[in-house]
Amino acid sequence: MYPKSHAFLRNSLLAIMTILVPAFAFAQDSTATADGMRANGKIYVVVLVISTIFVGIILFLIYLEKRIRKIEKNLH
Repeated sequence: MYPKSHAFLRNSLLAIMTILVPAFAFAQDSTATADGMRANGKIYVVVLVISTIFVGIILFLIYLEKRIRKIEKNLH
């Protein structure tokens, strides 16, 4: 149906969504710490760091998938 790379990408996205959806659901309640960070402007730093880590993991997975595909091609 789909090439192996599409299945890997689809499975990766499903895993990420499985992790993030509950996090967004629980992020709705406001706490004093979050309010304090928002007031000081530090929340943007936290969001930037988390986003950077997330993008880094995604790029690493794409790089790894390409290398694995290349190795599989050489074996067959």
